[in-house]
Amino acid sequence: MRYTVDVIIPSYRPDQKLTELVSMLQNQTYPVSHILIINTEEKLWNPKIVKDMDRVEVFHIRQEQFDHGRTRRMGESFSNADILVYMTQDAVPADRFLIRNLLRPFRNPQVKAAYARQLPDHDCRIVEGYTRTFNYPEKSRIKGLEDVPKLGIKTFFCSNVCAAYDHRTYKDLGGFPKRAIFNEDMIYAGHLVKSGFRIAYAADARVIHSHNYSNKQQFQRNFDLAVSQVQHPEVFAGIRSESEGIRLVKQTASYLKSINRKDLIPGLVISSGFKFLGYRMGKLYRKMPRFLVKACSMNKKYWNAVVSEDE
Repeated sequence: MRYTVDVIIPSYRPDQKLTELVSMLQNQTYPVSHILIINTEEKLWNPKIVKDMDRVEVFHIRQEQFDHGRTRRMGESFSNADILVYMTQDAVPADRFLIRNLLRPFRNPQVKAAYARQLPDHDCRIVEGYTRTFNYPEKSRIKGLEDVPKLGIKTFFCSNVCAAYDHRTYKDLGGFPKRAIFNEDMIYAGHLVKSGFRIAYAADARVIHSHNYSNKQQFQRNFDLAVSQVQHPEVFAGIRSESEGIRLVKQTASYLKSINRKDLIPGLVISSGFKFLGYRMGKLYRKMPRFLVKACSMNKKYWNAVVSEDE
């Protein structure tokens, strides 16, 4: 079957990487029908970024309208394609075969989502580079409900840095949550798996994407991650994720020893502590005063719109 494909990209203060991303999408061996950019704040948009580029549509929203779930739902509403590919503005295809390789797993009729491998950028620090290898290995795999006893929360792992979704199934299952502080991809993936479908990790579909977060940012990111899990017990209740973090720390420490960079292990321990503390506090956010919750969160504007803790 020949699918039609639209790519949906939320953007905020985009830079040259978005130009590279769109240019690479337009030169894929598997054609992209439309590139839909949902930009936050028109006054911060530079038209030169996608000037004279074909098949690109830009939609502007206000900053208070942005939400990890709602903004992506908005992009879906503009598309009639068979497959929705979501990307972030700082993820650049590694080659011309990204879309082709990302769609290949859909030959399996049970696969309704697929996500790409993320490769570290040139400025990526050593520890973060190894984290990319840990989360995005060289070998592809397909995950389903039967993998939960072995993989735990990793069964639901899917990243909207670059991920493809069957549009019909997306609509049938209700899509991304309307309100999401973070983790909208795994929330939907969890519903997908629990509905009997499968998720593919396509290791040969590759994007260049990495961050060098500070300890504070790691804390805030993991705080928001835990909040998202608390808010969606239908997906995450009873599934522990701390064990994955411990395994990552141990393997990273072993890797640093193997490359004679033991000097980086203290920093690894400290950053892991920030991650763990952020995660544990996020799990308890409903018991915390709102000012403290907002201080701990990376996505502070989310809390401005929340009128009750049940949202």
